[in-house]
Amino acid sequence: MKHAFDKTPAALAAALLVSVATGALAAGATTPFRSIEAESGTLVNGARLVALTAAPTTRFAAPELEASGHAYVALTATGQEVWWSNTTGKPISFINVRASIPDAPGGGGITATLSLHVNGVFRQRLTLNSRQSWIYEGASYQASDQDPARGRPRAFFDEAAAFVTGAPIGPGSTFSLKREAGDNAAFYNIDVVDVENPPPPLAQPANSISIASCGAVADNAPTFGSGNPQARDSTAAIQSCINQAQAQRKTLWIPPGTFYLKGSSGLVGNGVTIEGAGMWYSTIYRDVTLPYTNGGLGALFQLTSSTVRNLHLDSNARSREPVDGAGGAMDITGSNWLAEKLWTQHVLSGFWASGTGGMVRDNRLTSIWADGCNLNNVSMGATVGNNLTATNNFVRGTGDDAMAINSVNYNDTGSGRVFYTPMSNITQTHNTLIGAWNGKGLGVYGGSGHLVAENHIADTARYTGLGVGRFGVNGSDLRASRIVGNRIERAGGNGFEQGQPALHIGNGSDGQNTGVVDDIDVVGNVVVGALYDGIGFSTATNIDLERNTVIAPWRNGIVANAPFYPAPSGSARLTGNAVSALAGSGTAYANSSGGFNASLGQNSWQLGRSDAPYLGSPVTLPGTLQAANYNSGGAALGYNVLSVNGTGNGYRADGVDLEQTADEGGGVNLGWTASGQWFRYAVNVPSAGSYAVSFRVASPAGAPAAFHLADAAGRSLSGNVDVPATGGWQNWTTVTAIVKLPAGQQVLTLAQDAAGWNLHRFTLAAGNP
Repeated sequence: MKHAFDKTPAALAAALLVSVATGALAAGATTPFRSIEAESGTLVNGARLVALTAAPTTRFAAPELEASGHAYVALTATGQEVWWSNTTGKPISFINVRASIPDAPGGGGITATLSLHVNGVFRQRLTLNSRQSWIYEGASYQASDQDPARGRPRAFFDEAAAFVTGAPIGPGSTFSLKREAGDNAAFYNIDVVDVENPPPPLAQPANSISIASCGAVADNAPTFGSGNPQARDSTAAIQSCINQAQAQRKTLWIPPGTFYLKGSSGLVGNGVTIEGAGMWYSTIYRDVTLPYTNGGLGALFQLTSSTVRNLHLDSNARSREPVDGAGGAMDITGSNWLAEKLWTQHVLSGFWASGTGGMVRDNRLTSIWADGCNLNNVSMGATVGNNLTATNNFVRGTGDDAMAINSVNYNDTGSGRVFYTPMSNITQTHNTLIGAWNGKGLGVYGGSGHLVAENHIADTARYTGLGVGRFGVNGSDLRASRIVGNRIERAGGNGFEQGQPALHIGNGSDGQNTGVVDDIDVVGNVVVGALYDGIGFSTATNIDLERNTVIAPWRNGIVANAPFYPAPSGSARLTGNAVSALAGSGTAYANSSGGFNASLGQNSWQLGRSDAPYLGSPVTLPGTLQAANYNSGGAALGYNVLSVNGTGNGYRADGVDLEQTADEGGGVNLGWTASGQWFRYAVNVPSAGSYAVSFRVASPAGAPAAFHLADAAGRSLSGNVDVPATGGWQNWTTVTAIVKLPAGQQVLTLAQDAAGWNLHRFTLAAGNP
């Protein structure tokens, strides 16, 4: 029997259908900042791009494996630089840099500067540190140790933020990170920069109590990975104010500044509202003496039925171990609680949350030692976790799962076994989950009635991107849930030397091949550039795998009963799925189990489709690609459109969005453009380098940010390309862009980002900067 919410409400259903069609419509969070990958910048004076080019052959880490995009730019000599243009359309007054600099020879990290330039002129030095990175596994896989003598390092990257000195970086201006004389780290591995223009600090709300009135004193010395020993401990003062706010039913106000918690105690509240001046201004910072030898640390906030917003939470923790100062940021339970607009860093976990009707939304979590956001049924002594929501959160660089639904069946205690109510009706939507270096991007572990939709999951270093199953022997079974419209990029990993898939469905995802995974709809998800298999099944029953797209996996497309993920029994219906751009020895679909019953219908490998060049061989560059010559294979392989409008069936049978052109050279042009549509083209690149692309376009009224060129993994190569107004659908002009391409045969994707323009052809010429 199918579950009760087989049919979604009309509005949600429409949105999901569009997402299924486009593969990238609304996946991920809407953030106040824009992330710009270092590899998209211009490299100067020998700055070097380092990228992952093959699946890992060991279970251990490498910087490129932990980087977002699985790539970074290395600055190793004075004068080397990476620069970008401000294409946000807004001023940039705040920059956050994710980077790696060396550890100290004996461990414990260093501090070093890196120079920010604007329009080629030095603006300021940014301070980076490695105090909260560089842990070592040695022979004990998964260990957390700061002794370099153990070997096998991991956790390479940390993040450092600063307001831009002087005038903001204006739209169209260039900005760069440059190693100048005096920037003395041996190397700077730049992963990504986040740029934004934060609003002014919020004012103290009415009917509130300021922690300053209770004796809390701010210390504004930058922490750089360790606290100021001269800062005053404000724990007692803040707790006193929380107690007063609760008793008087007032809001607790945390003004701008950094307020220290220096002991092992967290802040406890029940039914209280806590607000700060904004995540860029008001900070609660835990600073315990290291090594910490008094057992485990509680969370900074330990709350029941409360609301917290507009704060920065941080600590001096140097690994996920208590001895290194690791404690959570927020443990919360109760009913109808809310955590929003918080920026959390350098803590054991971001949110460890249970109860009924709670919500985690609009938060930023970066450089977290364990889980980013764990919705469960055990936090703060609870036994339930129902109707909880996590939406529009950005999580990057976690040492365990970036996000999880964690339904615990039982725990063994010294006095016996304690059982918990299976979780139900958990919603996780529109989250961006990047670079989990020691966990999944998103784990769905047990319970029922869940909706996991429109999340963007990318760049796991060691484990599955999206896991749909249960957790270990003591987890709850997973039933009756929907996994819809998620985009999973460059995910999977070689944790435990298992070659884990980007999307896994079934039990056994954490080493225990037990339990029930039943009645799950997995619909309209897009898996791009999986490090091993795109989608993998272990034992599960009554699974609908429908209209999912797997593009360019580094091993196979969809598999059941892969090594380490046995499926001796189970059942699934696979309908309308598409697999394309396979590696040379990869297969689109394989089921090696005699007991896993998979019924197949209308999948790309059954229809004889292949993502092959339209004229039989890729266009060798330099060369011209006719827009009408998109790859063969049909919908979801060669192209994706929202509707079929073309009249050019005389040129090719599908006639999708094609018409006769009046442009020079004649032939057929591509029209009926729409946001979310895409067309794929096979090319052969004899030598890596930069290529100037000339697009022949027409548009009656013009289309800003009309389209971009992307690679097979979905990474933009060209940035947004504007189409000017030409006065008519057949009045043609040329627009240009620069792309960087590796050598070899590959697929380019023309991704349509706006409607209202036509394309006839595009020419790629080599030898341009």
